[in-house]
Amino acid sequence: MPEPHDLPTAAQLVEAVREFLERDVMDATEGRVQFHTRVAVNALNMVQRELDLGPAQADAHQAALERLGVDDEAALAAAIRDGRLDDRRAEVVEVLRQTVRAKLEVSNPRYLRPTGAQPPDS
Repeated sequence: MPEPHDLPTAAQLVEAVREFLERDVMDATEGRVQFHTRVAVNALNMVQRELDLGPAQADAHQAALERLGVDDEAALAAAIRDGRLDDRRAEVVEVLRQTVRAKLEVSNPRYLRPTGAQPPDS
């Protein structure tokens, strides 16, 4: 599908601003301004990941909801509350895990353990 916009793309613009903040602003500031620059860099990283991963995640999430027979997350929550999916518990839990994983992949992938890794002993 042809793109309606010229270069630079949204992803390229986000990357350029992030790099400017990291390379020029971060070293030239301190204290509160440096902290807020770091927050801005983190926000831009999240936007970049959402641009990269979002479309595929949205498609996978919609397909998972359709398999469960619900239109959206509000309908899923209602079906769980009402007990309509009690006989499909394992499937519901897997969809919820995939949903949380997708959110973490965008918001902060460092919170994810490698697949198959066990949680630390408490």
